Amino acid sequence: MGAPMAAALATAGLELAVYDIASERVAEIAEVTGGRGAGSPREVAEGAEALVLMVVNGDQAKEALFGTDGAAETLADGSAVVLMSTVGSAAVSELDDLLRERGLELLDAPVSGGVRRAEAGELLILAGGPRALFDRCAPALGAMGQTVVHCGESAGDGQAVKLVNQLLCGVHIAAAAEALAYADRLGIDPRAAWEAVRHGAAGSFMLEDRGQRMLDEEWLPPRSALDIFVKDMGLVVDAGGLAGARTPLAETARRLYEEGAQAGLGGEDDSGVIRLFDGERGT
Repeated sequence: MGAPMAAALATAGLELAVYDIASERVAEIAEVTGGRGAGSPREVAEGAEALVLMVVNGDQAKEALFGTDGAAETLADGSAVVLMSTVGSAAVSELDDLLRERGLELLDAPVSGGVRRAEAGELLILAGGPRALFDRCAPALGAMGQTVVHCGESAGDGQAVKLVNQLLCGVHIAAAAEALAYADRLGIDPRAAWEAVRHGAAGSFMLEDRGQRMLDEEWLPPRSALDIFVKDMGLVVDAGGLAGARTPLAETARRLYEEGAQAGLGGEDDSGVIRLFDGERGT
């Protein structure tokens, strides 16, 4: 996700420095974006007005900012840190406190849309943070996203709305998998069933997009790895528990993705969850 997002920023005319935890990718991304390749988060932040972070989880974000050669060491007072990953409100709150102590500002701006929409600069961006900071970062956000929403004045508000998004996405993917496997068990051609129902009230982006991949059995390379939903549905359920929300569908979907990861499917496309409904399908 990070590489096409950086490319979108470069296309918009923004000057970049780039860093990737996989050091062999830095030169590749720098070449594509015309940016300066950096050897560490600290180096990538030198002279930056804003630091955009696209990481796996909250621990990785904290390490990039405050670990050895962390970016927070070199960011100037008042610089913006734009965290665009789904890490949960608790992690964002901790990072916000630590950044404030150093005179830095955090814009919580998780994204939705996957690699394909990132490549097209058409992501959904859900931002939480002071309106003035949001407005300051708007040109960069607009370069990466087709729909950019200010979700609230606090860091963590973007994460909260993203968890609503991920609850729906996770459940929709699981429902699409169950429905297509169900059609197969009823003796109906799953592709014919998909073609029929996707045009009606049961249609959804996930049925359209993931349903196609399920039918084509496109597990590798992953467009969105199943492990992402192991993480995100865990965040959804845990946050719901803290808030006193009932999440029976999310909990069921979470167990399904965890079962997929335990079966060795975690690094493959999340559409492969359909294989859990029929042990013979796609193996």
